[in-house]
Amino acid sequence: MTALVAVLALGAVTPAEAAPPAPRPPAADRWADRPHGFASLAGGTTGGRGGKVVTVRTQADLARYAGAAEPYVIRVAGAIDVEPFGSSVTVASDKTIVGVGTTGEIVHGELQLKPGTHNVIIRNLTIRDSYVEGDWDGKTSDFDGIQMDSVHHVWIDHNRFTHMGDGLLDVRKDSQYVTVSYNRFDNHNKAFGIGWTDNVTTQITIDHNWFSGTKQRNPSADNCAYAHLYNNYLSAQVTDGDPVWSYGNWARGRTRMVIENSYYEGVQHPYQADATAELVERGSVLRGTTGRHDEWGAAFDPRAFYAYRLDPAAAVPALVKRFSGPQKNLGTDTVLDVPAAYPTVQAAVDAVPAGNDGRVTVRIAPGTYREKVRVPADKPRLTFQGTGRDRSGTVIVYDTPNAYGGSSGSATVLIAASDVTARNLTFVNDFDEAAVELNAEQALAMKTTGDRIVFENTAFKGNQDTLMTDSPRLDVLSRVYIRDSYIEGDVDFVYGRATTVIDRSLIRALSRGSATNNGYVTAASTWKDNPYGFLITGSRIVSDAPAGSFHLGRPWHPSGNPDAVGQVLIRETELPAAIKSSPWTDMGGFSWRDARFAEYRTYGPGAAVTPDRPQMSDTDAARHEVADYLAGPDGWAPHTSRTRTHGEKS
Repeated sequence: MTALVAVLALGAVTPAEAAPPAPRPPAADRWADRPHGFASLAGGTTGGRGGKVVTVRTQADLARYAGAAEPYVIRVAGAIDVEPFGSSVTVASDKTIVGVGTTGEIVHGELQLKPGTHNVIIRNLTIRDSYVEGDWDGKTSDFDGIQMDSVHHVWIDHNRFTHMGDGLLDVRKDSQYVTVSYNRFDNHNKAFGIGWTDNVTTQITIDHNWFSGTKQRNPSADNCAYAHLYNNYLSAQVTDGDPVWSYGNWARGRTRMVIENSYYEGVQHPYQADATAELVERGSVLRGTTGRHDEWGAAFDPRAFYAYRLDPAAAVPALVKRFSGPQKNLGTDTVLDVPAAYPTVQAAVDAVPAGNDGRVTVRIAPGTYREKVRVPADKPRLTFQGTGRDRSGTVIVYDTPNAYGGSSGSATVLIAASDVTARNLTFVNDFDEAAVELNAEQALAMKTTGDRIVFENTAFKGNQDTLMTDSPRLDVLSRVYIRDSYIEGDVDFVYGRATTVIDRSLIRALSRGSATNNGYVTAASTWKDNPYGFLITGSRIVSDAPAGSFHLGRPWHPSGNPDAVGQVLIRETELPAAIKSSPWTDMGGFSWRDARFAEYRTYGPGAAVTPDRPQMSDTDAARHEVADYLAGPDGWAPHTSRTRTHGEKS
């Protein structure tokens, strides 16, 4: 039976079935959150995708979540000292285990994948120090870094393995669809073994790994149906005078091995093959090598299975030194995909742990999501990212009016957490105020109560009370920054007590069909001791309402509270003819003249300077810049950096 037939008998894909994806640019290869190579085939490897996100700092928590039946994304924060020394932590199916930056370590123990385990991703960890002094050959202790038996669909990426008791990485007993990429193997005898079987079954991709200070198994591949090694760097081989068992890559048994564009520096037997194996090598650099350089047979064509991009062999040492092993920018941002992994936006939010201490990005594919989304206060540091070409492609919409639950109940999206960002999205409340007679026709598209909220390239659509930026209490500071966005509505459609900057945005005041009063752009309820309420700057207000029929705003005193003294500054913003000549008006028995309303250098057909239009002086305007509104006690400055939205050119 040929190797290809043997693989087909075990349910593997054929080259024709494995349609190659389009090649990715170098940066995507280095930091992609999905595997490449053989682990990407036959359904792919997704790990804990779709499961809850947890952060672990103890062996007990790691063992609990790694061994659970349900999927988890497990963030390892800090070093976990495994006891007893050399013991195993079992990893069950459907798990992603990822170190947070360079902090995640498994010390004195191993991760073990038992027979039947599948769909596992292990990334960005340091696994170290189960070596037993004097046991250089690993004959008395079987303390591997990662050991897997009879598993399938596993991705081992950006880890460091060092100074363990037996093998650093053992891929054993007919394991299939495995990719090992961007890892460091060092300070060890037996680095990386594949096989322990008479069957010719395993398909494995091994790329961009650095083997340094190791003696053998870099790797040793026994009876692999397909072993594809490319852009690996072997250097500083341990030299102890052993003429046979100091080597680089070894194709053993009936392995079919292809080596491409790798770099061997000072290695004895850089690549060798048994007489029963086939080994094809092309494009590698050999520097100061000795011993065997075996090449015979046709092996196989990796591109018949998947697309990949080869780096030049001469560039491999620098690339691998830079990009292999744990990286400080991996594991710090957990990505949750809607609807690919989570059916709704709320399901993705629900997967975020309470007390979340790492950035979580919810990537939302283009489409219309008719649902309410609630982000509780104990789930901070979220980013909602629409992945369409523009913000209109990804819409979150619902149709609840204020009469059925107040502002919090009616809001399509409610963000109570702090440090939340939304980009390239549209938020809508499509309650039809003209079709339904209610006493409370407010219908919010968005309500926020958290601090340090950013909206970039977003749209907010509704009628009355479209966008409410608030705070948990009147005397609590909450800040919101809205940039390059769109807001529409009619009555009080930008309102609340949060300090809010609307920058470089378009605001559309909708007509309600009146010739005299179509609504109010703002309704601020700023705390009297807070000097900064709403700032609309560098923007445009447009309207289809008749001339002189729209107010810029009115002072909102919730429940008649006299300590809510609205502050609004509209500066360097274009105003339409729909704006009244006396644009501020009273509300609930409170005079607008007691509020803090002003304009500064407004222009357009709706701009004017009259006794009913307070103008801020140049001196005061210098103290009412974007930075003044947002800085607060922590110097928050989201306006100083701009993140490109999906689809923008670099």
